[in-house]
This record gives sequence, structure tokens and C-alpha cells, in this order.
Amino acid sequence: SSDVCSSDLRMKPEIRPFLHESTGTWSYVVADTASRKCAVVDPVLDFDPKSGRASTTSADAIASSVRDSGLTCEWILETHAHADHLSAAPCLQAALGGKIAIGEGIRAVQRAFREILNLGPAFPVDGRQFDRLLADGEEFAIGSLAARVIATPGHTSDSLSYLIGDAVFVGDS
Repeated sequence: SSDVCSSDLRMKPEIRPFLHESTGTWSYVVADTASRKCAVVDPVLDFDPKSGRASTTSADAIASSVRDSGLTCEWILETHAHADHLSAAPCLQAALGGKIAIGEGIRAVQRAFREILNLGPAFPVDGRQFDRLLADGEEFAIGSLAARVIATPGHTSDSLSYLIGDAVFVGDS
């Protein structure tokens, strides 16, 4: 209801930004200071296209920040399927726990990627790689912080933003 939304906007999450220099991608740790629960938004896996090697330096910095602050990770939130970088969500989930979530439009993106990238019919296009597929208007919590999903298609058909307390997290902005 609108009353719930109005009161939720007064809640101020603790926000820690992390800039991944080589891709220009911002990742965030969004924490509820009361419960010490958090979410990580758009974590990046380091990838060197020249060598074809990946590392977890950026993800390790986020994991260290979460641990050093005594936070518990409840969510790893993707704003969209990323063509400009690789997601570190599985690495962070292994290190910190939490559920990996993305917009339900990922299924259409996966179908397109399967064809464009010749991934073959065995590549699943039902979103099973994620713990939760989110829909426009859906609500969830990060500790006592209310979070709402806002569909923002355009960049990709699965793009969405997250309204968490009084802050909005929009991918690639």
C-alpha cells in the first residue's frame, strides 16, 4: 500500500559503493544497520580478455567489507544480465551465503544468448541458475529494510531496479 511505501522511504540503508575501474561498473553493499543484514548489488568478477583469466579481487574486497562490518548477506541482487562484465554472484554466494536474484526477464535474455552465442540446446533458458526470479512490483526484505522491484526494461529485457529504503539501485548508471 502507499502507507507502507511512505514509511519505507524514511528508512536509510547503509550503502558502500565499490567501483570496478576496468568496466566502470558500480557494485554496492546495502545494509540494514539495525539487523546487520545486507545485500550485494551487481558484483563483478575480474576478467582479463588478453589472457582469458578471471580473478576474484573485486569480489574479495566486497566479501572482506561485509565480514569486517559483521554483516550477514541475505541477497546478491543482479540488475540485469551483464554483457560488459562477468558476475561474481556465485563467488560471493560461496563466500558469504545469500540468495542470488535477477529479473524474471532473464529467460528471454538466456534464449537470445543461447542462439547468438551458439550455446546449444543443452543450455538452460529457464533461469534455474538463480535462486529467485523477481517480478515488477515484488517486495522482499533485507533485515528490516523493505525492498521493492521496479522493472526498467530498455538496456536489456530483464533490467530492473531495486528501491531499498530511500535509495534506488539501477544497473549501469
